Amino acid sequence: MMRPEILLFGDSITQQSFRPGGWGAALADSYSRKVSLFLTVNANQEMLADVKVRGYGGYNTRWALFLLQHLFPLDSKKPPAAATIFFGANDAAVLGRTGERQHVPVEEYKENLRKIVLHLKECSPTILIVLITPPPVDEDGRNEFAQSLYGKDASGLPERTNEVTGVYAKKCIELAEEMGLRSINLWSAMQETEGWQKKFLSDGLHLTPEGNAVVHQQVVKVFSEAWLSAAEMPYDFPHHSEIDGKNPEKAFQQRCM
Repeated sequence: MMRPEILLFGDSITQQSFRPGGWGAALADSYSRKVSLFLTVNANQEMLADVKVRGYGGYNTRWALFLLQHLFPLDSKKPPAAATIFFGANDAAVLGRTGERQHVPVEEYKENLRKIVLHLKECSPTILIVLITPPPVDEDGRNEFAQSLYGKDASGLPERTNEVTGVYAKKCIELAEEMGLRSINLWSAMQETEGWQKKFLSDGLHLTPEGNAVVHQQVVKVFSEAWLSAAEMPYDFPHHSEIDGKNPEKAFQQRCM
């Protein structure tokens, strides 16, 4: 039985996704012990997915490019079966404000995402890739967060704005359409809910448990629409209710034939 990986690649929103209530932890739970069949050149093989986080707080797509060969070596004998690519919140930092060191021009952001996708496809032509846009920004929340850190020294200008982040989200979706990839427009989806600013964002940028739930639901939906539906995948080994206490080997013989 093979154990290929579902890799979550992104910035702090991905890094924090295995905290209590995080979307990565919820995804790992959704796929716990689940098995699917996938076609290889030689035969059908069973796939048991392990969800792994590769999130790097503060990173933009420019810096993420330096990680590709380390995280996804081209000579790997076990490339990821699926991956989420979730960058843009830092790329969209506004020039001239406190986060400008992280700023990446929007066209470069798009091309950096393309390079990440092409590298992953070189690792595995069959990999399922999902691009996720940055979430919206609650500018009042970002100002409140800055004031909690710097007090009267806070600039009063948010280092990210919702309008600018929306431009980056649009480029992310544009690239997905160009490359025939699946995508999640988180920037738009979250703003469909009234009061999204405080409901989904803890500091104007990072996710609350409710915000994490939105990401989890969206990722499961997109995976399910592809070939990675947890609901349709059987368990790797028998459920305990299927095991006869007096003749346990029977259940395992049936499953492992």
